[in-house]
Amino acid sequence: MDRRGRNLLTKLSSELGFRTLRNSSRDVHLLLLARFLRMAAYGSSTLILALFFQVLGHSDTQIGLFMTLTLAGDVLISLGLTFIADALGRRMVLFLGSILMTFSGCIFAMFANYTILLLAAIVGVISPSGNEIGPFRAVEESTLAQLSDADTRSDIFAWYVVIGTLGTATGSFGGGWLVQFLEGSWRPITAYKFIFWIYAVVGLLKASLCVLLSDKCEVQNAPSATAAPSSSAAGQRRNSNENSEAEEPFLPQNGSSTAPSSSPAKPTPPPKPSPLSVSRLSPNSRKTLAKLCALFFFDSLASGMVPYSLIALFMERKFRMPEGKLGTIMATAQFVSSMGSLLASAVAKRIGLVRAMVFTHLPSAIFLALVPLPPQLGWTIFLLVARASLGSMDQAPRSAFLSAVVLPEERTVTMGIVNTVKTMSQSSGPLITGSLAASARFWIAFVVAGSLKAFYDLGMLTMFVNLKLEGDKGARRAEVDEEEHEQFALEPLDDDDDEEGEEEGEEGEGKNEGRK
Repeated sequence: MDRRGRNLLTKLSSELGFRTLRNSSRDVHLLLLARFLRMAAYGSSTLILALFFQVLGHSDTQIGLFMTLTLAGDVLISLGLTFIADALGRRMVLFLGSILMTFSGCIFAMFANYTILLLAAIVGVISPSGNEIGPFRAVEESTLAQLSDADTRSDIFAWYVVIGTLGTATGSFGGGWLVQFLEGSWRPITAYKFIFWIYAVVGLLKASLCVLLSDKCEVQNAPSATAAPSSSAAGQRRNSNENSEAEEPFLPQNGSSTAPSSSPAKPTPPPKPSPLSVSRLSPNSRKTLAKLCALFFFDSLASGMVPYSLIALFMERKFRMPEGKLGTIMATAQFVSSMGSLLASAVAKRIGLVRAMVFTHLPSAIFLALVPLPPQLGWTIFLLVARASLGSMDQAPRSAFLSAVVLPEERTVTMGIVNTVKTMSQSSGPLITGSLAASARFWIAFVVAGSLKAFYDLGMLTMFVNLKLEGDKGARRAEVDEEEHEQFALEPLDDDDDEEGEEEGEEGEGKNEGRK
């Protein structure tokens, strides 16, 4: 391969985050592997969850109520575990969540009673939407933000999303065809329960991976300079003066303006975070968090109305297709979604985090609203795949955005609150869709969900498009070029340049006089 080809591969590796992923620590790789396994389990169980309850003889309203109460129970579990994550230990919280996955999988594999299954889903971890549920994402994202710096964080989060969607696609594809194969000799209910046994085993595998994580995953006593929040927002909250983080430990502890001594004392490490660390959020962080939670409420409500489990149910009823074919369609959409997520980091580097979130997610919302319109299967699949290709491209920039607008020690609680609000608003969505489906108005859920997501996108663009963030190079590129241009235009000539200009002027005048 010639030099030009090698340079192209090097640039491509850097743009897509391959180099960042390769140079990441062992802990990052373990967290990504754990996410792949978890999302594969979610993908396989979500595909058959609504069909499972349909075989048990439950109505659409009961199915929607089950998903709503499951998500509502997850709010309490996630909120509690997230708030104590930094105090109890992030690895321990991830371990406990994995054990809850195993618990739920075993109950679903052994019982068929609606009440028992509902209690197991509320207390344990079962994903009715195919998306993240439980305390995992908030803790993992906070840990990944700590293990990376501002320049590589968007790449890490992009791969975090890609690995997750690939896992979901693998679970949907494998689970769908496995169920269809088992139905050749087993009853459908037995085949579905076998999937939940696999779900329980995956929980044990995740628990073993949590044991292998190092102490670097735990909250650090002293925040590093590379993990600093945005220089314009969180940086101003940390110190009203323009002191760098390297100088910050030497500031007087009593807040006075006395200059530090020549041999400053070693700063005392901050106390171990308490479970109620949410009360320690800075005022600006609370204000930003309130805006984000208001917007995420509408986006997550829309997601709750059309989770993958209900989309699969909609497709099965409209086109009467077997589980294998249905799983292939869902897996294709999820695989394309992972490829779109892989490009999210490169897009964000050029146009900024907020623009990357909105300009990819808004078309996806339009495609979602159009899903029930075509009567042909081909066009419906096209809309689902088109929606999936852009729908997840906002996740990595959004995670990087959240980690940048708050202080490092606020990340776990902030992401936990955001995920809790999202799950809480998402929980009411399945009940709404279930009621619509029971009255033969399933299609309305897609239209309303697409409209709510579009509203969320426009709100993000209006509120945060001009916010400057550390590591968000794309958003500042045009501003930097404009400032440099203005500075060059207004910059006065140096003294040497003035003297040279005067000498050239005198020489020109002498020549003109000689010619005369």
